[in-house]
Parts: sequence; C-alpha cells; structure tokens
Amino acid sequence: MSLRDLDQLVGVWTLEATHPAFPDLVVPGRSSFEWLDGEKFMIQRSTADHPDFPNSISVIGAMSDDDEDQRLSMHYYDSRGVHRVYSLDMSEGVLTIARDAPGFSQRLEAKLADDGDTLAGTWLLSRDDETWDDDLEITYRRAS
Repeated sequence: MSLRDLDQLVGVWTLEATHPAFPDLVVPGRSSFEWLDGEKFMIQRSTADHPDFPNSISVIGAMSDDDEDQRLSMHYYDSRGVHRVYSLDMSEGVLTIARDAPGFSQRLEAKLADDGDTLAGTWLLSRDDETWDDDLEITYRRAS
C-alpha cells in the first residue's frame, strides 16, 4: 500500500452515523480528506451535527521513514481530548483502520462503491480482546 492509494478519498463528504447507544438516531455530519503541503501526509477533518458525537482531526502517513515500509498509521484527535493511533490500509476499494489496545480494541472495514462516491462500513469494538460488537455504523457520500 502506498499513500497514493488514498487519492480516491480526497474531497468533501457528507456523513451519516448510527450508534447502538442511540438506536433511533441518525447523526449527520461532514468530513474532508486533503493532502498536507508536500503530499506526505493526509489530513481528515470530521464534524458531527450532534453534541454527543465528537468532532475530530486525523493525520495519516507512513509508519516509518523507511521507503520500503509502506505501512500507514492514522493519528486521531477529537473534541473530547481523545488521542488514538491506528494502523490504516486502503486496498482494492476497502479502507481498513485498526487499533489493538487491551480493553478497547477497534476495527473498521469500509467499502468504497465502484463509482467512488460512497464509502460505508461499521466500526467494531472489543472490550475483552475476544468478542467483537458493532459500534458505529458510518456512511460517507461525496459532496457535490
């Protein structure tokens, strides 16, 4: 994987999210993906139109300076003061984001539609490092 595989995400997206804690609520929002000058890092900014859902910024880039090592990481920061580091991969139209942390591991596998205008998936959460539960379902649609 290379950073250039993320080119297909560049732009502005609307989003809709649902969470098991709020079963009857669909939270709208916006997200953008853009290259930082020099195109060595991608910046994702997301806002949610609900006070119980945080706004966030993420910085995506190579995990090391070694040109042979193409693994990517995503540093996530949100309006609650949360900071997390994830691994990230984009291959064959599937965005995979993962974090292994005792008591709070997370996974996302989101599929990019063939037309490139919809990205949808469900975050999974494991609190015991064995069982995975649906957490946040999210759909991005490219804004016109």
